[in-house]
Amino acid sequence: MAGAGMRDVKRRIKSVESTMQITKAMQLVASSKLRRAKERVETARPYFTTLYNTICMMAAGNTDTTNVYTRSRVRNRVAYVVIAGDRGLAGGYNTNLFKFAAATMEKETAVVIPLGKRSVDYFAHRDYETRVLEGYSAVESMDLERCFELARLLTELFRSGEVDEVNLVYTEFVSMLSQVPTSRKILPLSFTREEVGLEEGKSFGNAEFDPSIGDVMAKIIPQFVGGMIFGAISESYASEQGARRTAMEAASDNAEEMISSLSLQYNRARQGAITQEITEISGGFEALR
Repeated sequence: MAGAGMRDVKRRIKSVESTMQITKAMQLVASSKLRRAKERVETARPYFTTLYNTICMMAAGNTDTTNVYTRSRVRNRVAYVVIAGDRGLAGGYNTNLFKFAAATMEKETAVVIPLGKRSVDYFAHRDYETRVLEGYSAVESMDLERCFELARLLTELFRSGEVDEVNLVYTEFVSMLSQVPTSRKILPLSFTREEVGLEEGKSFGNAEFDPSIGDVMAKIIPQFVGGMIFGAISESYASEQGARRTAMEAASDNAEEMISSLSLQYNRARQGAITQEITEISGGFEALR
């Protein structure tokens, strides 16, 4: 019996060691990807934050109500671009985002545009109106050019009246240990002066717009949407790699603890078998005397 128990424990130790090799390899890969993704986020974030704040202040100071991008509408159909990961094994990264998205959206009015393979798979089995855009399902392959192509599609949906509002739902990268699901409205850009801190009677800084602030915004908003999508994807990709690295590090630590516990169990069983053999030999020797 002891021999069979020892074999089972030894088999479990080898199985856990194989698993730990995989988790450590995935941890190293995630660390390498995280380093590059973090550099991209740190480089891009100041630009996109300034861009968003600038456009919001321009929208608050805009008095041209004919601009389709800044005129608020009744929210009959609201588009949500939900950016998740391409792969699993990232702890609660994808789950937390989907819970946040579900709490943010109203099924009756929501039109979901999923980005990321996990997002596409998730909403394919949920009771939401989903519009999967061909060629945009993998976040890792989304570069700046693809983001501007997607921005043109979204602005066309908004201009044609198919949707009345466009929101980005993504995960903001705070640190390797912290990623926060976030929602940000990008269309229409209808903000009050109080929301952006623009005092009554003042225009946007000392800038002058020719022919008007509304005409300028009509030209630059499609580019602004593309920039915001790229910024959200950069944040989400870095968050995914950070969550995966943390999850794989925790899995490796747990595997080490399990191996230590199983090794102790194996040694105890082995010592028990040796003790039993010595007892049997001693008993036989006494019986022969």
